[in-house]
Amino acid sequence: MVAAASVVVAVGTAMGMVSAVDDKKGNEEARPLLTQSPSLVPLPAVPSPSASKSSASPSPSKSSARPSPSPSKAKKKTTTKAQAVYSGLYRHPDSNVLEWVAANPGDPRASVIKSRIADQPAAVWFADFTPSNITGRVRAVASAGAAQGRVPVVVAYTIPERDCGGASQGGAPDLDSYDDWIDKFAAGLGSSEVIVILEPDAIAQAGDDCLSAGERADRFASLARAGRVMKEANPNARVYYDAGHSEWNSPSSQAALLRQAGAASAASSDGVFSNVSNFNRTSAEVAYTRQVLSALGGPASLGAVIDTSRNGNGAPTDGEWCDPDGRKLGQAPTLRTGESRIDAYLWIKLPGESDGCKGTPGDFSPEYAYELAE
Repeated sequence: MVAAASVVVAVGTAMGMVSAVDDKKGNEEARPLLTQSPSLVPLPAVPSPSASKSSASPSPSKSSARPSPSPSKAKKKTTTKAQAVYSGLYRHPDSNVLEWVAANPGDPRASVIKSRIADQPAAVWFADFTPSNITGRVRAVASAGAAQGRVPVVVAYTIPERDCGGASQGGAPDLDSYDDWIDKFAAGLGSSEVIVILEPDAIAQAGDDCLSAGERADRFASLARAGRVMKEANPNARVYYDAGHSEWNSPSSQAALLRQAGAASAASSDGVFSNVSNFNRTSAEVAYTRQVLSALGGPASLGAVIDTSRNGNGAPTDGEWCDPDGRKLGQAPTLRTGESRIDAYLWIKLPGESDGCKGTPGDFSPEYAYELAE
């Protein structure tokens, strides 16, 4: 999308992460569309101050110069149920990058791509509107993470009028259908810890006048409901709301939008996420999300998670958002950031999955992945 657009690229074609999208076979398994990231092993040294999957993910958005297309607290939070102590983030075993590595063991780029991207945990995206099997597909990811004692990251991305009709357009046909889809999504979350990234761009972009006042209010009511439903279904679920990124709305403006969408209530929210599919430096996003949380109000337990997948060199100075040259991997995914109110650094967008300029949107590009990782 353009510099002022949303965080995601063309959905289904370019969703930047492991995406559990319906494979049309009628089965209830989570099958990532494009990419995802695995495991908590530290990355080999990568030049950068910060840290990224593809298939249903946003593209850089707004003004990341700044793209955007595109979420305890570094420690485990106390929940209402007794549960296992989780050692780290979950890596879903089905992704484009893992398939490429397995199919190309002799490629001279394979070892770098494997160790720095494929072996890292990344988000799993649910971006297709398929109410018939969404519960089983979400359950497959949540239960696999729980079985390993690790925390899955799942992205709900089917809001109606997604991306305001831009490159990532799609979603549920209407909000009633969306609410029903959310009920089914929540039913698959299980009872163990899971991080939910709720609708990238859906709040930040709503401030760009692509929705009428009434449409915006209805969307925000559905998002507030979504968080409540998920946390009622699984009290150990950590639900994060869209804060855009540091080059989009001001902290006070974004906080006002978030408040209308229920993000200040502990009944529906654990805080906010930022920088999805974007390139802004971690330090800028840490400062920005803290300002958003301060303006938002709500309980002190609210925190932020930041997409660090491709922000190692920061955003391009020329504002290019589509697979810009010179970008690097950011900080490896972790639940231990060492920063107050910053719950996690996550790879929500999977590095190496194209925004559409180094390949078909959402496709894994080994050339692009290697550029990011070397």
